[in-house]
Amino acid sequence: MATFVDGPVRVSVPATSANLGPGFDSLGLALSLRDELEAEVLPDGLVVEVEGAGAEGVPRDERHLVVRAMRAAFELMGEQPPGLRLSCRNVIPHARGLGSSSAAIVAGVVLARGLVAGGQLLASDDALFDLAADLEGHPDNVAPAFYGGFVISGREADRWYAVRAGVDPRITAVVFVPPDGVETAVARGLLPDVVPHADAAANAGRAALLVAALSGQPEHLLAATRDWLHQDQREPAMPRTLELVRALRADGVPAVVSGAGPTVLAFGSSDTSALLARCPQGWTPHVLSVDVDGARLT
Repeated sequence: MATFVDGPVRVSVPATSANLGPGFDSLGLALSLRDELEAEVLPDGLVVEVEGAGAEGVPRDERHLVVRAMRAAFELMGEQPPGLRLSCRNVIPHARGLGSSSAAIVAGVVLARGLVAGGQLLASDDALFDLAADLEGHPDNVAPAFYGGFVISGREADRWYAVRAGVDPRITAVVFVPPDGVETAVARGLLPDVVPHADAAANAGRAALLVAALSGQPEHLLAATRDWLHQDQREPAMPRTLELVRALRADGVPAVVSGAGPTVLAFGSSDTSALLARCPQGWTPHVLSVDVDGARLT
C-alpha cells in the first residue's frame, strides 16, 4: 500500500517538437519552454487551478489531462490519494505542435510518483515512460518531454523504446507560433493511408542524415530536414505554415512543421536576428535552446 508525502510536489516539463521533417512519429526534440505544475494530497476532493496558455479551454475536474495521467500513475503504484490539489502554470501553447498534451501527461505521471513515498521503487523511469506513451498513443513527444534532448523512439513488439542521441551545442531553434491552432486529429486525418516506396525510402535516408546532422554536422541540416510523407499533405489545414516553411527553405534555412503544426521550427545558429525578422505579422517567435533535462522535480 502506498504512503503519500506531506506538502506539495513541483515539476517542470519542456515543450517538444516531433518529426523534425522526415522523422515522422519517431524523432523528437525537447525545447527550453517549460510548463510548471504543483500538486499535493488533500484529505478529500479535487481542486484544479490553471493559468497561462490554454487556461480558458481546459476542464477543472477529473477530465483534466494532468489529473487523468496522475490517476493512471497512482493506479500503477497501487493506491489513489483521498484528495488532490493541482496547480498548472502553462507556457507551452496548446494545439500548436509543441507537445502540450505530452507535457501534461508526463507532468502528471511524474507528479504522481513524487507524491508517493518510495515512488521510484514502485514505478521506474521505464515504467513511467511506457505509461505516458500508452496514454498519448505515440512516443515521439512523450520521450523528449520525459528524458530531455533529442530522442529516437518507437514501439518494438509490445514495448515502447526511447534512445537519446547527442545534439551539437551550436544548434538553436526558432519557433514561429501562429495565433490559431490546429488539432492533431485534424492534421493527422489529412495523411494518406499509402505512400510511394520511393518517398518512404527518401524519408528514411533523410531521417538517418538528421541524426548525424543534429549530433555534430549541422551544415547538413537543410538536406536532412527534407520531408516527403506528411508536411505537404497537411497544407489544407495550415496553408500559411507551409508557405513560411517553403520560403525559409528556399533561402537555405532548415525549416520544418513542428509536430502536427501549425508552428514552424527553424534551426539556426547563435545569431538569430535575421530569422526573427522573418516572423509573420501576428505570429509569436521564440528563440529556444535544446532542453537536455526533460521532466524534473523542482
